Amino acid sequence: MQKLTAVILVGGPGTRLQPLTDDKPKSVLPVLNRPFMEHTIAYLRQYGVEDIILTLSYLPDAIRGYLGDGSRYGVRLTYCLEKEPLGTAGAVKNAGAYLDNTFIVLNGDIFTDMNLADMLAFHREKKAKATISLSWVDNPSAFGVVETDSEKRVKRFIEKPPLSEAATNWINAGIYILEPEILEHIPSNTHYMFERGLFPRLLGMGAPVYGYPYRGYWMDMGTPEKYFSLNVGLLLSTVTGPLISISEQNGIYYSQYAVIHPTAVIMAPVMIDGGSRIGQGVRIKGPVVIGRDCRLEDGASIENAVLWDNVSIGAGARLRQCVVSSNTTIGGNQDVINCVVTPSQTVPLFRP
Repeated sequence: MQKLTAVILVGGPGTRLQPLTDDKPKSVLPVLNRPFMEHTIAYLRQYGVEDIILTLSYLPDAIRGYLGDGSRYGVRLTYCLEKEPLGTAGAVKNAGAYLDNTFIVLNGDIFTDMNLADMLAFHREKKAKATISLSWVDNPSAFGVVETDSEKRVKRFIEKPPLSEAATNWINAGIYILEPEILEHIPSNTHYMFERGLFPRLLGMGAPVYGYPYRGYWMDMGTPEKYFSLNVGLLLSTVTGPLISISEQNGIYYSQYAVIHPTAVIMAPVMIDGGSRIGQGVRIKGPVVIGRDCRLEDGASIENAVLWDNVSIGAGARLRQCVVSSNTTIGGNQDVINCVVTPSQTVPLFRP
C-alpha cells in the first residue's frame, strides 16, 4: 500500500457522550483501558500510515499531552488547532499545508476493521477524486444516506431521510480517501462540511465521487450506549482490533500489579488493570473492564460493566450493565443497574 497521510477529525466536545465527555474529549475515553485514539492510530499503522494529522478544537492539551509526537506509537503526529470550529471539511482545509498527495480522512469517533488497502485500490481503479466509505444500516433515518449507481459512483446525498423515503440503506461511514486538489473547493477559515458542502459541490461539478461499500464492523462511538457496546464487543471478540492480543480476547487478562483475593470468582471475559485490588468473595462476571487503581471491597458483585481508573466499589455493592467514570465511589450494598455513573451524577445507560 502506498504510504499515505491520514487526517483524524477529533472535533468538538462530543455532547452526545455526556456526562462521560464533560471533562475530556471522546478521543481519550478508555477502550479496554487504552485511550480510544491509540486504537485508531494502531489501526492506521497496520496499513503503513506513519504521518497522522489531528484536528483539535476541544480540550486540545488533553490529547497533545498524552499522545506527544507519536514516536512511541511508530508514527509522526501533527496537530492543527482550530480557534473556532471549522467543520469537517474546514478542518481538513486548515491542515492543507501538509496534504500534497492522496490522503485519508477519518472521523475521530469511528471504530472499524475496514481494509484501507482495499479501499485505496478501489479509489485508484475508479480514478476518483473522492471515495466515501459506506456502511449498511437497518435504519438509515439517523444518518447521511449516500445513493450510488451500478458502478458505485455517487448520485446524491440525502441527510437523515424518513425511513419510508430512504432510497438506500448505505450511509456515509466517515472514512474518505481524497485527492489534494479537492482542497481548492473548500473555503479557508470558514465552517464547512464534507457532507452538506464539499461532496454535493463536487457532484455538481461532475467530479468523480465514488462510494466504497463495506459490510464489516463499523461503530460510531457517539453515545454512551455505543461506547459501552464497543468495549463489550472487543472483550467478547465480536470485533477485533490491532491492540487486542489473543490472551485478552479469550479469557481473563489482568496486570501482574493487580491484587486479587483467592476467594474472588472471576468469569471471563474480564480485563483488570494494574494497581486494582479485588477483595474477598468478590464476584465478577464478564464482559467486564476494570481500570487502574480500582478497589472492589469484599462481597461486591459486578456484571457486564466498564470501570475507569480509581473507582471504589463498596462492600456488597451490586453493579450490572454500567459505565463508571474515574474517581467515582459507589457505597456499600448499593444496586447500580443500567447506569452511567460519574462523581457528580448518575444517568441511564440504555434508554427505553
